[in-house]
Amino acid sequence: MRLRSIGASAAGLMLVTVIGTGCAGGDKGTATRAEQAATRAEDAAKRAESAASRVEAAAQRAEAAAEKAERAFGRSTRK
Repeated sequence: MRLRSIGASAAGLMLVTVIGTGCAGGDKGTATRAEQAATRAEDAAKRAESAASRVEAAAQRAEAAAEKAERAFGRSTRK
């Protein structure tokens, strides 16, 4: 969950920077580069969010497996 918020924060910061650069009234080439940078930042944020989601799912599976192993170990030691 923390990774997702970090990725979103980074993307938001990049977007604000790009918008600020675009509003400075630079030439058309600078605006195009800024738009490309914004697109890359959005793509990076989406990839980070996707990776965070996969990590979170893996953590949930690992936790479930640990609980299952603990239950199985507890049964075998009682006998």
